[in-house]
Amino acid sequence: MDLRTLDELTELDRRIIVALQQNGRASWTSIAELIGSSVPTVTRRGQQLINDGVVKITVMPTPGSFGQVDTFVVRVNCKPGTQLEVARALVSRPDVRFLSLVTGKYDILAEIMVRGSASHYPDLISPLQSIDGIERWRSDLLLHVYKVSHDWSRQLLAERLALVGDPPLPAEPADCSPEHFDEVDWQILAALQQDGRTTFKAIAAVLGMNESSVRRRFERLRQNRCVDVITLVPATALGMGAETLITVKVRPGYLDGVVAGLIPHTSVRYLAATLDQNSLFCEVIAGSTEELHRFINETLSHLAGVEGWEASMELLNPKRGFVETPWWRTQLRPVS
Repeated sequence: MDLRTLDELTELDRRIIVALQQNGRASWTSIAELIGSSVPTVTRRGQQLINDGVVKITVMPTPGSFGQVDTFVVRVNCKPGTQLEVARALVSRPDVRFLSLVTGKYDILAEIMVRGSASHYPDLISPLQSIDGIERWRSDLLLHVYKVSHDWSRQLLAERLALVGDPPLPAEPADCSPEHFDEVDWQILAALQQDGRTTFKAIAAVLGMNESSVRRRFERLRQNRCVDVITLVPATALGMGAETLITVKVRPGYLDGVVAGLIPHTSVRYLAATLDQNSLFCEVIAGSTEELHRFINETLSHLAGVEGWEASMELLNPKRGFVETPWWRTQLRPVS
């Protein structure tokens, strides 16, 4: 993706992006009806956004699909000048779910998924900690994930779009298991991981199946909340300039109340409890530093039980939801 592409996005482009975050597999016809534009125009512009790497749509299994898993948030300090090389080494790891280069006391924050149980973590981190350039590695177990939001852009354009119905209530991650999948399901999912908008007809042709069978299998997995349709887009494409990771220290006994106060906010994209210091690990996306300031001072600081926080601004996100973002490498190139 050319960095100049983001500067050239139109209001129509942004509406299409918001619609795709609501449902990455929605037909261009339904998106055109939703945003009030013609089908040919929406089809052309939407496909161009995907081709340019502004938007990536994928279908991913939920973590429970692999069996028992534990997740750790990792904070990394790098030797001076090695942050990008460390990021390149980490982004290729299939167990790294999220990766961000950040400001503050750490250089990189990441989420690492451990299959089996936390007891397998020492075996996993040995090769990771030996990556050249890593100077310090701090891990913390995530005890519970309260919220994962894939449609954070709704907060931006909801009033200008005829979005159907009220915003969906935040849902905790599904309790899926490997028993929900068979070999054919995994083959279907493999095709959709490459391109989340691949038609059921195209998948059926490759696998030698009926289109209706492929559709039925996918809908079953989706209804059982074993898969997520994810639309990845750089926040800057929608004018969001403040992606922030916040570790909130909470007074013992007040955790549930703080969670209840944070979950309804559309700016809160991710929320999880950590083992260390009765804390919450929170990702907030705001339109500007001024909006972030208001969130901290008018919301976070007023929640009973909040004792303090540490925050890091996200500078670059090479990976989300186990998927390498298509734009992070090109964002490093100078614009001519």
